[in-house]
Amino acid sequence: MTPDTMEHFDPRTQRALDELRDLIAQRFPTATFLVARGEDEPESVHLTAVVDVEDTDEVLDLVIDRVVELQVEDRIPVHVIPVRTPERVLAALQARTGKDKQPLRDPVALLAATSS
Repeated sequence: MTPDTMEHFDPRTQRALDELRDLIAQRFPTATFLVARGEDEPESVHLTAVVDVEDTDEVLDLVIDRVVELQVEDRIPVHVIPVRTPERVLAALQARTGKDKQPLRDPVALLAATSS
């Protein structure tokens, strides 16, 4: 299933998504977001946050209590999936393999290749 940025969600889910986006953006102002239905569970809504951080646990630590509350108490099947920016992924891969002897590749294509 491909992400559908034009999809409309029920008002409760939309408010939850807006709240989580705002919470993340306050701490990480350059974050970008993608909303999509879960591939295996289409009733689930995935909020992917692309954040310029070394450790994505920083993002989860920020929102996990609220996500659990939304899921358990409000019965809204929303999930936050933090990912590092393509530039961070590329830098981490280069650091792991040492000095890169090849020309830099497109970080977006590299991210897509490593997420498969």
